[in-house]
Amino acid sequence: MGDPKRHRKKYVTPTHPWNRERLEKEAKIVIKYGLRNKRELWRFQNILRKYRRVARDLLAKVDLPGAEGAYAKAKAQTVIKKLIRMGILEEGATLDDILNLTVEDFLERRLQTRVYRQGLANTIKQARQLITHGHIAVDGRRVTSPSFIVERDMESKIDYYVNSPFAKRGFVEKAEEAGESA
Repeated sequence: MGDPKRHRKKYVTPTHPWNRERLEKEAKIVIKYGLRNKRELWRFQNILRKYRRVARDLLAKVDLPGAEGAYAKAKAQTVIKKLIRMGILEEGATLDDILNLTVEDFLERRLQTRVYRQGLANTIKQARQLITHGHIAVDGRRVTSPSFIVERDMESKIDYYVNSPFAKRGFVEKAEEAGESA
């Protein structure tokens, strides 16, 4: 199993490090999603690669007769349900939909992107800063990892942390609006 104190790489570096087209595409994605470095992008590419590999293997085994085919169908439904729960696939998805996924589908589910899309931060970089400084909570619990994957049911529970000055400022603004309308 290995030493639990030693961290293992969770990404694979590109085979051709100086490919211009790949470098330009990665740079655009890093800027668009406010990633700290390309290692974060490579980590999500590795996650996508693993799901695509599982989907290809299951597609090959689903049509087999007997117990092996039934096991492959059950495992395929489990994988699809997990991706639906994560918010990456829509309801009624199939194994072919897993093969059509892109790395941007996974990057959209990061906490940093969700905070920016919900308007809690003005920029994607500010969203990262708010998260790392402990101003963002998911379901009332402080989360300080910008790459935290937000599941579909947790998406509506993203807000400022209770003790954050941003939460208090938002509370004062809401109180003033209520006072003006009354």
